[in-house]
Amino acid sequence: MKAMVLAAGLGTRLRPLTNTRPKALVETGGRTLLEITLSRLKTFGIHDVIVNLHHFADMVVEYLRANDNFGMHIEISREDTLLDTGGGLKKAGWFFGTNPQEPFVMHNVDVLTTIDLHRMAEFHVRQNALATLAVQERKTSRYLLFDDGGLLRGRSPTPEPGFQSLGFGGIQVISPRLLSMMGGEDAFSIITTYLDLAQRGERILGFRADEYEWRDVGRLEHLK
Repeated sequence: MKAMVLAAGLGTRLRPLTNTRPKALVETGGRTLLEITLSRLKTFGIHDVIVNLHHFADMVVEYLRANDNFGMHIEISREDTLLDTGGGLKKAGWFFGTNPQEPFVMHNVDVLTTIDLHRMAEFHVRQNALATLAVQERKTSRYLLFDDGGLLRGRSPTPEPGFQSLGFGGIQVISPRLLSMMGGEDAFSIITTYLDLAQRGERILGFRADEYEWRDVGRLEHLK
């Protein structure tokens, strides 16, 4: 299985740390967020990774070179302008074309978690999903709404009666056939794409990750 690490953002919520470095190279516990993410992927047997970059991209490239790519095969997808999550995946889609039947992981670089990626991938395959999103029951400003069967049905700023109103954890398992269904625009959100596809009957599922530890460290107060 392959993976994509989303690391192109400006890291505005982590300023002033990101005034002089990319979000991926911000440290916690003496390790960069990128190293932590790559190490977790490697733990689950994932050695082929593509990382999208924009803000201080050359610093990340040099960091990976200096650390011998942490013993992994790592490709870089540079974004001259930010493409958001959907546009970033579309640009890097060539990386996942060698095996159209094998799902891949997409992982935000600023998420620390103990979610079992093997279990999540097995759930994705068993459910014949187009995409599977790690979700938890927690407060958020952007709830994803799922029906009783775990299928994505909408999005709301507040919990909605009759739905499982859940927070997205920034980790996804995706079937490569999604790549041919993505829009023609350059920059767009992957969640917007999922909502559109769900309305058309595609299986976008939530993987309940309530039992696992999870933290978004993309905000300075959370990182501290």
